[in-house]
Order: sequence, then structure tokens, then C-alpha cells
Amino acid sequence: MKTLYLAIKYLAILLWSCFVLFPFLWAVTTSFKTANGVTGGATWIPWLQYKPSLQGWQSLFGGSGGTDISGPYLNSIIVTGSASLISIVMGTLAAYGLSRFTFRAGFIRNADITFFFISQRIMPPIVLAIPFFLLLDQLGLLDTLAGLILVYIALLLPIAVWVMVDFFNNVPRQLDEMAWLDGCTPLTTFYRVILPNSVPGLIVAGMFCLIFGWNDFFFAFTLTFTDTQLLPVAIVALNSSVTPWWSLSASALISVAPLILLAFVVERFLSRGGLAGAVR
Repeated sequence: MKTLYLAIKYLAILLWSCFVLFPFLWAVTTSFKTANGVTGGATWIPWLQYKPSLQGWQSLFGGSGGTDISGPYLNSIIVTGSASLISIVMGTLAAYGLSRFTFRAGFIRNADITFFFISQRIMPPIVLAIPFFLLLDQLGLLDTLAGLILVYIALLLPIAVWVMVDFFNNVPRQLDEMAWLDGCTPLTTFYRVILPNSVPGLIVAGMFCLIFGWNDFFFAFTLTFTDTQLLPVAIVALNSSVTPWWSLSASALISVAPLILLAFVVERFLSRGGLAGAVR
């Protein structure tokens, strides 16, 4: 019975892995094909079923009449990284306050304030497009990296607050009390005691912010024109009357690579074991 269970378990894992990895296999093989290779049918083994070509990759950097995406790629790194970092710093401070202190304004309580933050993500993006457009236009930040960073902070801050409030609620309050007995102020307690024990939560919140910011297309498209362009917009701009599947596949792999590498790097920090033994 145990052998049958293990066989079914590993078979299910294998089938799911194939399902998840198949799009990447398709993108990798297609990125090394030419137009004839793409239209000639589904082939997967280079040099045997088709002759590989670097046309799709060269077109991403201005070769073969393509478009150079290095600029948009760097812009996406700057905007997403800056907005995520600022959102994590501000969101962590706000979340700690909502988790440890009581706020009242009439009928409004801590839970209402937390829900208000996450409710900003419930609204359809189109609702915010015109206000953001007019605001950046008045500030002279339309079609600039600084303007996009401000918009992305507004979009990512609710995610950071939502994740960190839940994490801080699970951090034992005894840690705060012991720090207070040792003479720490609430702010010192946060930086010296709570924050070091909250690394897994910070990693999770950071991953969510980076993923949502990196993949955003709507605001990157509506709030920029020619001076500033992010990677998702540049990838869409690769399309033409004839869909260049080889270039789109190569750009898809390039765009997803940073998130995959980041996930592998931070995976070991996602365990909640850091709180084990913290309370004496």
C-alpha cells in the first residue's frame, strides 16, 4: 500500500512538473528558431529537428532590425527595485504600528485601517489611471522614472502592509515585553528585536512587491510615452503585422529570469523557523 501511495505521489509530481515546465521548454526552443522553424511545426531538438538561430536574441539588442530592450530592462529594474524597497520600509513601519498599538477614530479601528490599505488593490486599475495621469502631469513627472516610482509605491505599499501585519501578529508579544523590561523603547524594540526575527515576512512581502511591480503593464503603458519605457511595454512593442514568436519567446525568458533567480536565492529564508526559541 505504501509503495502504491509513493508511486501515485511521484507520478502526480512528475505530471505537474511537466505541466509547469512545458511553457518554458516551448519558449526556449522557439527563441532559437527562425520564421520557417516556427511555422514548420512543433520541433524540440536543435540540430536534429531544426537548425538553431540567434536571430530572436539578437533582435532584442538592436540586431537584425530589432529593438534594443536594454534601456527598458534597466528602467524596470530601477523602478521596481526602488518602489519595492521604499514600500517595504514604509509598509513594515505601518504594519508594526497596526499590529502592536491600538488606533481609534470614531468607529474606525486597526482592522478597518488594515482593510483600507488592501482595498486599494481591489479597485480596477482603470479607476486610478486618470487621477494618476493628472497628478503626475501637474507635478511635471509624467513619462519619468520618478513619476512611475511614486505610482508603484502607491500600488505596492498596501501589499507590504497586508503581509507584514499578518506576520507581526504571529510574532510573540513576549519579545516586546522582554525588550521593554531591558529598557528598550518601542522603536528600539522594533529595530533590534522584532525586525531581525521578521526576515521571512520581509522576504515574502518583498517577493510580492517585486512580482507585482515587475509584471505591471497597465500603468507603465498609460503613464509613459517615449522618454521612459519599461520592459513589459517594450516586449509588446516587439509585435508587428507578423508576430515574431522567436523574439517574443526570447524576451519572455529574459523578463522572467530575474524573478526565478531571486526566488532561488531567497527560498532558504522563507522558513518561519527563525522564531524558534526566541521566547524564553
